[in-house]
Amino acid sequence: MTAKTVLIVDDEAPIREMIAVALEMADYRVLEADNAQDAHAMVVDHHPDLLLLDWMMPGTSGIELARRLKREETTAELPIIMLTAKGEEDNKIQGLEAGADDYITKPFSPRELVARLKAVLRRTTPRGVEDPIEIDGLLLDPMSHRVSTHGKALEMGPTEYRLLQFFMTHQERAYTRSQLLDQVWGGNVYVEERTVDVHIRRLRKALGEAHQHLIQTVRGTGYRFSARV
Repeated sequence: MTAKTVLIVDDEAPIREMIAVALEMADYRVLEADNAQDAHAMVVDHHPDLLLLDWMMPGTSGIELARRLKREETTAELPIIMLTAKGEEDNKIQGLEAGADDYITKPFSPRELVARLKAVLRRTTPRGVEDPIEIDGLLLDPMSHRVSTHGKALEMGPTEYRLLQFFMTHQERAYTRSQLLDQVWGGNVYVEERTVDVHIRRLRKALGEAHQHLIQTVRGTGYRFSARV
């Protein structure tokens, strides 16, 4: 199973380190940020599966970042666990109303944190999101991170894989180059829109003659994935 990615946001390095060790031992990938601004950029760029977010930080607080992420369409579904020394009921309610999925009061044990994290991911992972997708003999398996056609493995780069996965899970809709950059590359990545064209060509080449027709050019708009002629 592909490791889930967790972003730890806390201004105290020893706490981040303690959490990171516990999560890595539990086979999670870990990203770290010590302030809300960097955390927001990492969310947009790296699309973590869950956010561990400290309430009290210099500058923008964790609760403000949580509200911002829940307002934005691309991050509204990101699961958030608040980490804080604030244990009063009113603070807990405030955190949950801001969109947090759970709330852990410091100090906490690493085992409790991992257990609560697993529970939140089970609740918030949409059913079927890790299921293989097959269209006209083209199979993408998110669990093994492999693509094959009629049982034969296809070789493609990581960007082409992400592009194909996005297309196969968002069929029959035309996307502009700008929308594809936001969804596949991340909103904080500053690359030209024509970069999309380069990777579309590479993806079509990787798919070969049998399936390159699935990536359709929509004149005046961008690209669409469709099995229809």
